[in-house]
Amino acid sequence: MEWWKEGVFYQIYPRSFKDSNSDGVGDLNGIKEKLDYFNWLGIDALWICPFFKSPMVDFGYDISDYDAVDPIFGDIEDFKDLLENAHKKHIRIVIDQVYNHTSDQHPWFIESKSSRNNPKSDWYIWKDPKPDGNPPTNWISLFSGEKEESAWTWDENRKQYYLHLFAKEQPDLNWQNENVRKAVYDSMRFWLDLGVDGFRFDAASHFYKNLERDLIKGPQIKKSLFESSRDNCYWDPFTARPETLIEIEKIRKFMDSYQDRASIGEISSDMGLYLYLMFTIPGRFNIAFNIDFLENLSFNASNLRNLVSTLDYFFGSRAWPSYVTGNHDNRRILSRMTDGMNVDIEYKKKISKLFATMLLTLRGTPFIYYGEEIGMEDTYIPRDKIMDPWGKSLWPKPGRDPSRTPMQWDSSKYAGFSNVEPWLPINENKSEINVKAEMEDPNSILHFYKKLIHERKTHEPLKSGTMQFLNIDDDILAYKRESDYAITVILNFSDKIKVLDKNLKGQIILSNYARSDKYGEQFEIRPFESMIIKNDHR
Repeated sequence: MEWWKEGVFYQIYPRSFKDSNSDGVGDLNGIKEKLDYFNWLGIDALWICPFFKSPMVDFGYDISDYDAVDPIFGDIEDFKDLLENAHKKHIRIVIDQVYNHTSDQHPWFIESKSSRNNPKSDWYIWKDPKPDGNPPTNWISLFSGEKEESAWTWDENRKQYYLHLFAKEQPDLNWQNENVRKAVYDSMRFWLDLGVDGFRFDAASHFYKNLERDLIKGPQIKKSLFESSRDNCYWDPFTARPETLIEIEKIRKFMDSYQDRASIGEISSDMGLYLYLMFTIPGRFNIAFNIDFLENLSFNASNLRNLVSTLDYFFGSRAWPSYVTGNHDNRRILSRMTDGMNVDIEYKKKISKLFATMLLTLRGTPFIYYGEEIGMEDTYIPRDKIMDPWGKSLWPKPGRDPSRTPMQWDSSKYAGFSNVEPWLPINENKSEINVKAEMEDPNSILHFYKKLIHERKTHEPLKSGTMQFLNIDDDILAYKRESDYAITVILNFSDKIKVLDKNLKGQIILSNYARSDKYGEQFEIRPFESMIIKNDHR
């Protein structure tokens, strides 16, 4: 079985993980310092968000040099050292690459905007205005707030508009240009030759655009395969164009020329599951990062059953799914599931363990977002401390900063992340929610994650077995994973005790409650309990 199918991934937002040089910003050497932590936890692969040279308007997702490390994170030798040490500890490294757009400070764009006839004049998407002077299309920037700002910005020098699906400082590359494609492949080759184990391709569903079409309405119309005719599956001019799918096949073929590398695509969730399958059928991406699952999570067992069963049926044997409960663009799972509730830390522990059990036992590749393993929550960010460009547009609604705050390593002033004030505020709950305290508590969320990962690695059904959903109770999500033997996962999403049937008889190998009953005949599952049972052999 391929390593990216059975492995457990851990996403690192490098600015917020560990500061090794006391400047308030996390860095590559900080990640290297924590490699033993990943070994202890059982992590197989790290996905590291961009650490390349950047003006940091979007904190690394606006790249000004694809082949250089930004000094704030270290240098290329630091990355080589991290990669070498990670590989020695049998940890793979997957890096984020942003090939839909660059920074407006990238030398390519500086040259492109200098005139209409320079060698790179067509490396970005430039268009003349409409006769009335308005932008060429009605496209709206995906970083717009309430104002719905245009995705086109006027350049006085060229007397043309350039396209930016995100911030105006992030101009979109013109993938129609052969030289652009060559430069992108050269960048991939540079990192693959260094030995990286794969890429997570940012905004991969947007590479090619149909510049002759307006949006039908609004920037994000939710559609799914079950609601749309095929004609409507290309609802906008820049998502999943046929040219993009063909290019992904070329990227996959290129990456397959290297041994054992993984390709992970960030795919827009606006069209639901159809897009994920489009991008992950054989010959395309190995995995599509499952934002659809992430965005539709709820604290409702019936809804979760419908969501996951649909996903599993949809992928079937045609492609391999992934699962994720948080990332750098979304609220933290614990905050989402306890929003507006006055609950204590013990309640939060149970909720964290419920979702951790689901994440690490579903059929697919799990991605853990840094801090989830200790129960980190969103952090309140005062307006004068907001760093996220989208967050500034959204104010007073929260942007993405609350889920990007520094990792809480201990209870010290700056949570063991740094010796100086960090770039974003530390959550006040650091005194209770931190790695050091949870390492010392065998009943902590952290120890539960470690046990879950161990059980996943120990039992083949949890890695590669089939998945069958069980109808036990409206408040219970339950499913059986099966290969040469069966494992049953039971998750109680209610505050009530439920009686389970004797047909579930077997050894309880993990629960978020202390249990004395090793075998079930007809037994109870407690409020918010998550339970994994090794069923008796048939």
